[in-house]
Amino acid sequence: MEKVALQADDIDELLSFLPSLDAPGFKPIVRWGGGTKDESGVYTMPWPEYSETVARFFGNASKECWSDNQYLPELAGAMLKNEALVAVATIDQIKTMLTFCVRGERFCDGHWGAMIEEGYVRRLLSRLQELRRQ
Repeated sequence: MEKVALQADDIDELLSFLPSLDAPGFKPIVRWGGGTKDESGVYTMPWPEYSETVARFFGNASKECWSDNQYLPELAGAMLKNEALVAVATIDQIKTMLTFCVRGERFCDGHWGAMIEEGYVRRLLSRLQELRRQ
């Protein structure tokens, strides 16, 4: 499969979310649904209901131009936790870490919210902003 090239517009599109996602008091998860037990004893597992901003951001971050199809989740997660590495990350490293942020929701409900609340997305976008200026 041919790799989709990253364009300046793709970068600008993601960067446009930084002010909203980093706003004081911003809550990525509007509420949690489910988590209930019905009369027959069947449990419904809880799931996050994300704000429209979060849904749009991760929709854009899911585009092929941002995907690292060769990423290793354990390595990408470790990279993301290393603030010094994120501060000097290349575009390809940002793609790897962003792929981890996007795909983690498949395996852990609330992952997107945690990536925002813990500052990982903000640090990635801040680094991307620096690279965009260069």
